Amino acid sequence: MSHGIEVIFKIAGVGILTAVINNILEKSDKKEIATLSTIAGLLIVLAMVVSMIAGLFNELRMIFNLY
Repeated sequence: MSHGIEVIFKIAGVGILTAVINNILEKSDKKEIATLSTIAGLLIVLAMVVSMIAGLFNELRMIFNLY
């Protein structure tokens, strides 16, 4: 159970950090870089989720003795 909460905190941390960087860059009139930083944050979270899904599929494969 604690592993799930750690993942939620990691994703929330990336989101908060991305939001802060985005606000700072937008206030200094660098909207293109702010958009790129938001996309980078999204890609980091997507990489985390994809690795978790891959782990889930490996666990299911091991449970059902596939391959």
